[in-house]
Amino acid sequence: MRSVRARAALGATLVVAVALIGAGLAVLLVLRANLIDQADLQAEVAAREVAGALATGTPYEDVELDDDEDHPVQVTDEEGRVVLVSKDLRAVTGTGATGVTPVPSASAGATPAPDDDDDGDDDDQDDDRSRPGRGEVSSDDPDFSDGTATVDRTTADYRFAAVEATTPDGVTLTVYAGAPLAAEQEAVNTVRGAMLTGLPVLLVVVAGVTWLVTRRALRPVEGIRQEMAAITASEDLARRVPEPDSRDEIAALARTTNETLTVLEASVERQRRFVADASHELRSPIASLRTQLEVAEAHPELLDLPGAVADTVRLQVLAADLLLLARLDAGEKPGSGTVELGALVREEVSQRTRDRIAVAVEVPEGGAFEVNGSRGQLSRVIGNLLDNAQRHAESSVAVSVVADGRGVRVEVRDDGAGVPEDERERIFERFVRLDDARSRDDGGAGLGLAIARDVAARHGGTLTVHRADEGGAAFRLWLPRPA
Repeated sequence: MRSVRARAALGATLVVAVALIGAGLAVLLVLRANLIDQADLQAEVAAREVAGALATGTPYEDVELDDDEDHPVQVTDEEGRVVLVSKDLRAVTGTGATGVTPVPSASAGATPAPDDDDDGDDDDQDDDRSRPGRGEVSSDDPDFSDGTATVDRTTADYRFAAVEATTPDGVTLTVYAGAPLAAEQEAVNTVRGAMLTGLPVLLVVVAGVTWLVTRRALRPVEGIRQEMAAITASEDLARRVPEPDSRDEIAALARTTNETLTVLEASVERQRRFVADASHELRSPIASLRTQLEVAEAHPELLDLPGAVADTVRLQVLAADLLLLARLDAGEKPGSGTVELGALVREEVSQRTRDRIAVAVEVPEGGAFEVNGSRGQLSRVIGNLLDNAQRHAESSVAVSVVADGRGVRVEVRDDGAGVPEDERERIFERFVRLDDARSRDDGGAGLGLAIARDVAARHGGTLTVHRADEGGAAFRLWLPRPA
């Protein structure tokens, strides 16, 4: 029961079973109701024939009765005494009386007594409004009841109809005529038996078909599972799972799985490249520092202390950049504090009094340039952009802060050689340095712009490069305002 096929087959079988049982019960109830309606009609017709004969004054002994077994008849008077029964009727239940032996009573064909007072007759008639008039049969719907009758030693179930009739003598009689229920019971039993016989067979067919269809439908899933297991075992992320030709959910699952593998492969490849580049970048300052220390150990007078300090600083900056990239790759989210970009830019520029080229600041007074995020990470972005601009500028560097739609734009411009249009995306990759275009690159590892773009993206913003009016590069950092 742990497999999808088994659960699907069981679920489909249970649903079909419940539906068939419900439909079968409904069919049986409707069939039984229709058959009972037919029996009621037959019993009413038989009762009204006898009642009609009695209403016309036919003597009891001259009343013609139908076949006793088909329509047994019992007639009672106003006091519940049996006055007429079918021949060979031995016992009856479900009627007005259980007796089957007629008792002496006034003849149905006797001459009615003269009326002494017409008004009195009217009063009697008013007292018996619910009864049919003399020589009439009740037009009301008869009462029906279930019972049994024993005719010539054969007992069976019947549906009885009760019809009232008044003889010309003024005697109101109740005629009970029955219709057999054997056909109804036989039909219901036949249908029930057919359903009970066919239900298990149909359920087995449903379960089998569901099992086969589900197995066929899930066959691509098994192929995907096997390929994923092979990829896991081989660690070859270049492999892809098979995609079925169908346009169903399984095909969508296969496509999504392949897309995930593509992203995962790119991520792993980026990590491998990152580790290789980081190892290469770390090897140079470490080797240089070690060489200087070994020379100083053998010849203290030859120690290049400024060079050792520079290599140590470069190594420290590189290690800090690598740690920040590692945190960003791990999904570190920026803080939820509020940062005023205008003040942050002024503060960052004020710390660069000894730089080769002074930075011109263009921040409108009284402007509100608040964004949500990490003050430390945003300060790092602005610092990296200023370092990059000062490294490659000829004589001027400018930074401006302006409102831009629903966000704030910080633009850092220089008058250097600029960035070729076909390289404007590649420079944001890690460990990428454009030596030809950036000939004054004095030892950067190529991580500053990559860090700046990653931080901007994690703050919901963008970082792009364009051509500045001064002729150099213009880096535009856009960050959204707080909602």
